[in-house]
Parts: sequence; structure tokens; C-alpha cells
Amino acid sequence: MSQSALPKRVALVTGGIGGLGTEICRQLAQAGRRVIALDLASREDRVAAFHAETSDFGDAIAFEPADVSDFDSCQQLVERIEQRHGSIDVLVNAAGITRDASLRKMTPRQWHELMRVNLDGVFNMCRNVVEGMTARGFGRIVNISSVNGQTGQFGQTNYSAAKAGVHAFGMALARETARKGVTVNTVSPGYCDTPMVAAVSAEIRAQIVADIPIGRLGSPADIARAVAFLSADDAGYITGANLPVNGGYFMSF
Repeated sequence: MSQSALPKRVALVTGGIGGLGTEICRQLAQAGRRVIALDLASREDRVAAFHAETSDFGDAIAFEPADVSDFDSCQQLVERIEQRHGSIDVLVNAAGITRDASLRKMTPRQWHELMRVNLDGVFNMCRNVVEGMTARGFGRIVNISSVNGQTGQFGQTNYSAAKAGVHAFGMALARETARKGVTVNTVSPGYCDTPMVAAVSAEIRAQIVADIPIGRLGSPADIARAVAFLSADDAGYITGANLPVNGGYFMSF
């Protein structure tokens, strides 16, 4: 069978209808993947916009409702997708929320809500796909962390802890799966041109840009290119790595 006749690999993208998630879906589809975007069905307006923004890819990109914070829901989702579309070869964990507050003012609810999505969601999805990946001898898992998981950020003890945990989780899982054809890597975006950053005051946004050596905010495409690179079939010798995509905002060994 020729390479072109092979069935497309199936890729799941959690948080797939956000600005970053949508661009990840588009670039994975452009790379020849059959892409399933996962997100909350309650975001009806955003789901409709997502379909419009990805319509040029036809049925190469689809949407499935999912609550990544619920283990049983994730298990049922994976079973449903495998029945409809085939085995899951690529998982991108991009779902995330913020619940910002200084620790003195942070409530247990703010802490636990964020952890359930940003960290438990990574466990819930990885746990439900990794066995199939290792059994088939191929898999690519890319977890989206954040520069604030490396540097910390005022008012984000919950977010920074979860994002640091995402990479530590990935390193441990990478060791468990390395000899079974499954790679696990992290992409840590810096400040990007997203609605969340656009919502801050112009003064603060200008200071953020001033602190970025490249001299601009990142774009969703900057992050999506890194995800597509790490999830490629021929990226099998990269695992347990963290790829910072932050314009030089934070540099380290």
C-alpha cells in the first residue's frame, strides 16, 4: 500500500475550539491528520464559529463534546471516537482555564476548578489513550504548558503549579512509553495574541511586549507549528522535552 493510500492518523485536540486550539487543529489537518476537536458543548456560539473557521478542511476536522475534567466522560469519548474514526494516534492536551487570585485571596474552589481542568484533564485523556498507543507501537502526545509554569506569575499559584505539573507528568510518562513507540512532549507558550491577553490594559500589554526580545506577542500559528513538529511521524527521537515558544521571554538550559 502506498503512503498516500494509508488511512489518516487520528488526532484529538482538547480545548480544540479556542483560538490556539483551532489553529492547532488546522495545522494538524494540513499535515494529513484526521482531527477531532474536543471542548464543552455548552459553548454553542464558539462551536459554530469553529465550524466556520475550519470549513475549508471539510470533514478532515470534526468536533466532539467532552468534559476533560471527568474521567468517565473521557473514557466514553475515547471509545466513541475509536468506533467512529479508528485508533487514536495523536493527543494534544490544550484545554485550560484561569482562576486568578493572589494566594491570600484564592478560594479552594478556584484552586480545585483549575486543577480539575488543567492537570486532571491531562491525566484523564492520557490515561484513556496511552494503552492503545503502546499496544499499537505508535503515539504522539503533546501537552500544552505555559511560560508561567517555568517562571511563576503573580496571582497564578494555581495556574503556575498546574502548568509545571503538566511537564513533570509528561517527563514521567515519556519514560514509561519511550520503548513502545510513544513520545510525550510539552510545548510552553509565552504571551500570545489571544483574547485573554487582549483583555489586559494597553499599558500592561505594552510592557509585556517590551519584555519579549523578539518584540511582539506570539501568534496561535507559532504555537501550532511547534505542536505539528512534535507530533509528526518522524519526530520519534524527541521525547520528554519541553519546547518553549515565547519569543525569548524566558531562556534556560
